[in-house]
Amino acid sequence: MLRSRPVRLLLALLAGALVVPLVPAAASRDLKLEILSGHPDKVTGGDALVHVASPDAHVQVSLNGRDVSSLFVADGDGLTGLVGGLRLGTNVLRAAGNGRGTTLEVRNYPREGPVFSGPHEQPFRCETAQFTIPVIGGTLGAPLDENCTIAPRVDYFYRTTAGRWAAWPAGTRSYPADLAQTDDGDPFIVRMETGSANRAVVQTTMLHDPLREAAPTPTRRSSSWNGRVIFTLGGGCAGGWYRSGTTTGGVTDAFLLGRGYALLSSSLNVFGQNCNDLTAAESAMMTKELFVEHYGRPDFTVGFGCSGGSYQAHQITDNYPGIFDGILVGCSFPEVGFGTVSFISDSRLLDSYFASRARVPWTQEQKRKVSGFQTYATLPSMALSAARIDPRQNCGMAPVGLRYDPVTNPRGTRCDVFDHTINVYGVDPSTGFVRRPLDNVGVQYGWKVLKSGAITPAQFLDLNASIGGFDADANLVPRRTVADPLAVRAAYRTGRLTSGGGGLKDVPIIDYRAYYDTQSYGDIHVRYHTLSLRARLLKANGTAANQVSLLEDARYGLFSTASPLLQHAVDSMDQWLTVLTADETARPRIAKIIAARPATLVEGCRGPSGFVAQPLDRNPSSTCEKLYPSASFPREVAGAGIAADIIKCKLRAPVRSDYPTFTDADWHRLQTIFPTGVCDWSKPGIGQQPLAGTWLTFN
Repeated sequence: MLRSRPVRLLLALLAGALVVPLVPAAASRDLKLEILSGHPDKVTGGDALVHVASPDAHVQVSLNGRDVSSLFVADGDGLTGLVGGLRLGTNVLRAAGNGRGTTLEVRNYPREGPVFSGPHEQPFRCETAQFTIPVIGGTLGAPLDENCTIAPRVDYFYRTTAGRWAAWPAGTRSYPADLAQTDDGDPFIVRMETGSANRAVVQTTMLHDPLREAAPTPTRRSSSWNGRVIFTLGGGCAGGWYRSGTTTGGVTDAFLLGRGYALLSSSLNVFGQNCNDLTAAESAMMTKELFVEHYGRPDFTVGFGCSGGSYQAHQITDNYPGIFDGILVGCSFPEVGFGTVSFISDSRLLDSYFASRARVPWTQEQKRKVSGFQTYATLPSMALSAARIDPRQNCGMAPVGLRYDPVTNPRGTRCDVFDHTINVYGVDPSTGFVRRPLDNVGVQYGWKVLKSGAITPAQFLDLNASIGGFDADANLVPRRTVADPLAVRAAYRTGRLTSGGGGLKDVPIIDYRAYYDTQSYGDIHVRYHTLSLRARLLKANGTAANQVSLLEDARYGLFSTASPLLQHAVDSMDQWLTVLTADETARPRIAKIIAARPATLVEGCRGPSGFVAQPLDRNPSSTCEKLYPSASFPREVAGAGIAADIIKCKLRAPVRSDYPTFTDADWHRLQTIFPTGVCDWSKPGIGQQPLAGTWLTFN
């Protein structure tokens, strides 16, 4: 990994040097320059789709003094053109006509990035030769350079009447006999474009009939495209580092394409290939930029993903607003670094204690209750998932000779979620390792089940005396884990722990969940995570009215558009954003979102007898809670809130009356186990604070 990333980036960030503001156009009256493909200060690849708003078609446009007027064509309210030849760094666009003039400063970055995510990770394996082209087959072959660049290509495929994909016959001038039609009666023919951005493979698809229409452009759209974009976000995390990836989030979903959507994704928007929300946000921005340059600005863009895709949808929207206009997530978590890492690392500590360090007997049901999970199998399963915090695990992408080993290569490449976020957390100079926001000091594991009488004081005390923590290499050690205070502060201020108070407050959110809490193998996609994000929205904004939850059983899998309920969510999001986009009133954004929500989009669950409309709020007497219990997690059983947003708790001295069943010996032992105090969950965590801002940069 890069060890040269300066700690001063983190210190400057914490001091408040946060946002590089957009450079406004120096406009004169009704002449205006606008970058349609992105932010003027974050253009990449040397080109940009530019719009000149002017009532007069006789406008001269120049780039750095060079006339580029010939690149523009008239559209509804001015001129639009794809302007290339931008130099790295600052550029000046100028438009002039009939005595009026305006300028716009544009900052251009390399196509391979980075733009705001900080220095690129090294080593980095280009996997284009392993990237299989969907439907068409074959791979992209060896990269053209060290940045994993490939030659751009366009392919066509079609949907058959048998419900399968087939490659479009080369050179054909007639429709195949087995060509299916879309919902609107158009030929189900798909144009797929493959290219490069940010060291990733980028793919876009949309309906387009090459026999009837010329290739689409920003000013000549495919008549079959509905003007909307769904950005697919792939899941996973473990092993998602030091690689470019062999797939995208998926651009061949027949239901979505059949509805007329354009689909976008990149290989670094698959968390199993890039478990870093910063790089994912940057890649999403650059992927959308490429799409707009080729096809024009969409009416709106929906972030769409499950599991690791939900991490991306939440954090990209909250921290880099404007990339997505709404999000539809499934099997969701608030984020990986805290919502997920906290409960899997606690599970590893608990499972290890029960397996090898317990000095008092425990029943399996008591173990389950301490974990909080709906089924005991989830506990050992989550213990295995905690390997993503171990720098020696999931290291297959790094060359063997470069991998970290505490003895033979102590400065080698470390493969874990924290080191993968080193641009944010920085390096601890005392260890040479990344600063880590992981902590369990003062956590009273099993606290609520002790109070309920489900476990004995002897069990509670033995558990908390022996639970231990993790050292810097995720080895189990007797002492509790202590978080680095700078990393904790950075996590809150930069949105690595999802605030909910950034861009998420301004977009419609549909959270679809197939219930997996009772899987016999113990699945990671447990229901309470949906409630965690809702709690954060409420804490940050005073309302979660922009979030609607839908719940059903697991018959369709985690996140399949074969599910009628998920199809309903897709159609509802389209209606929601269509009305919201058209609302030009001056009322508050949340009021617009509430007003735009379709009447047919109602929170609830699908049960054996059909859909049950009711809030999914953990009410134990509700039908949906009885059908699909939300259960709990180790920290909530220890006293934490459902928001799961406290990284390091504030401590208080234990109060004797809180432990009515304790003997004097028990009380004395408790004070010995927690010499600095126990967690006070009624107070904000140490270093807990609001998001410092959006569109932060880490370069």
